[in-house]
Amino acid sequence: MSRRQPLPVNPISAAETVTIPPTIPRLESGDLLTRAQFEQRYDAMPLLKKAELIGGIVYVGSPVRQKKHARPHAIAMTWLGNYFAATPKIDIGDNATVRLDEENEVQPDAFLRFEVGGNSRVSVDDYVEGAPELVIEIASSSASYDLHFKKKLYQRFGVREYAVWCPEERLFYWFRLNERGRYTAVKPDSKGVIRSRVFPGLWLDVEALLAGDAGRVVNMARLGLASPEHAAFLND
Repeated sequence: MSRRQPLPVNPISAAETVTIPPTIPRLESGDLLTRAQFEQRYDAMPLLKKAELIGGIVYVGSPVRQKKHARPHAIAMTWLGNYFAATPKIDIGDNATVRLDEENEVQPDAFLRFEVGGNSRVSVDDYVEGAPELVIEIASSSASYDLHFKKKLYQRFGVREYAVWCPEERLFYWFRLNERGRYTAVKPDSKGVIRSRVFPGLWLDVEALLAGDAGRVVNMARLGLASPEHAAFLND
């Protein structure tokens, strides 16, 4: 009785074997992930511009509108950029990833941080780890999670000053950590100016900001840079 002959096998060496990587799921708002899972999925979506992990929950950013976000963001960066250019001791970030812990990875619209002696550092893979000293968010409205979940998060991790600008509602909020580690609201002075306590000489004309008047915002920023407090900070 004859045996059935085996089918011919095409010899393939181990080096020639092709391994098809598993599909990495997309990031979706509401996903419950670890920071490692979040970063893996974010890296696999190069066209995605903003996503955050807060308390282990994913928040994916919406498309960015010009008047409600992009232009205000640019004005805020112009204001901070003037200060950064004149103050060698600090670092600036624009939509940079900030790792707070294993369940919280945020992407603030803008921040300032101390390069030395602050609460954060830049990791070997070039991410900020720890809380910057000043964070600014551009929010769609006062109902945004920037003024709720993220405010509590930044308070818990010790962001010393936190500002939220809601352009559509013409609202601006500035919070400062008090001695008990709680945020208190900061109001403009009699001239309509808020002066940072963390970054001496960082002055903001709030009414000019709400009006979208970049020229007036920059003029006040330059006055702050010419102040004795900024000079003392540089010489400290």
